[in-house]
Amino acid sequence: MRTAVAEVALLRPASKLSSVSKPSIRSLHLAELTQLLAAQGQPAYRAKQVTDWLYKKRVESFATMTDLPAAMREQLAADFSFVGPETVRVLGSKDTTRKFLFRLTDGNLIESVLIPASPALYGETSDRRTACLSTQVGCAYGCKFCASGLDGFTRNLEPSEIVDQVLAIERESGERIDNIVFMGMGEPLANLANLLGAIRIINAPWGLEIGARHITISTSGLAPQILKLAHEPTQFRLAISLHGATDAVRDQIMPVNRKYPLATLLDACDAYVAQKKRLMFEYILIAGVNDTDEQAHQLAGHALRLSAKVNLIPYNTVEGLEWSRPSRNGQETFLRIVREHGAVATLRREKGHDIAAACGQLRLQTKRSERQPV
Repeated sequence: MRTAVAEVALLRPASKLSSVSKPSIRSLHLAELTQLLAAQGQPAYRAKQVTDWLYKKRVESFATMTDLPAAMREQLAADFSFVGPETVRVLGSKDTTRKFLFRLTDGNLIESVLIPASPALYGETSDRRTACLSTQVGCAYGCKFCASGLDGFTRNLEPSEIVDQVLAIERESGERIDNIVFMGMGEPLANLANLLGAIRIINAPWGLEIGARHITISTSGLAPQILKLAHEPTQFRLAISLHGATDAVRDQIMPVNRKYPLATLLDACDAYVAQKKRLMFEYILIAGVNDTDEQAHQLAGHALRLSAKVNLIPYNTVEGLEWSRPSRNGQETFLRIVREHGAVATLRREKGHDIAAACGQLRLQTKRSERQPV
């Protein structure tokens, strides 16, 4: 009989485990767990009991799964890890935005953010609580306005490490998360297999049970992966981090545009929208770079082509980077031009500027302080 760990290797062939010696139980889907336990002679209902303990009762050890046979609990503990991230720092904001710095089992640091409900976030009134999650340690794509890639790329996150961020935020905040955005550290579509594995756990009735339409994936523009997402059955939202309406501007601030220029990116978006999927543009306004009237006109045209909403975001200052945000009047002018074309656009009222909530900043500050000699 194969061991449980061997079964996991067969069930998840595309995923590399992090530095812990055992795979995490929270990277398994219900069907995978059912198959694995069946190979050990356990009845099918045992898998649902395990997922109930994991995601409904939120226990922290196999020993507390008291309706499982003792021998089964011992076997699970022998085969799987139950270790979640360590909370290193929590920064609260005057507007109740909170940033979390987590240390993973291999010592790497990642960030997550809890964002309060805001009518300006997606242009609709809501009382939801949004968790902004990371998908990688660092980032390899080097967007010139972002802190996530300043210290380079280390590795992809496992499905469990993505799911664990939601569990840790809810535990630390005492609040129920009902909206997920993958806009934290890393390029989500560069970790597509693990991202989709995590989303299925987050979305599943036996998992965290967050509706697909309350899950948004952000990408800097990986066209081949967008084409793959077009045929995904789960109806999550896709956000394109455009940040420039012409190749000249995108080339200046987003290196990915040299590999997937606007024509290629927009063609992939056409294919995505053709599958009756929803799409939006994220556009960070940077003074003197992408905030001209001409960029606003061009952006409106792209949005109308794809029936995409536009979410304008004033630049969040990052230590060590040269960029700044336009004046409030400049922001409003840009918004007005986009809307005059008939495009649906909102201007995000900033959340968390006083806690450096832009992705990667807290991690970078902490890593630098830890490197300094005592």
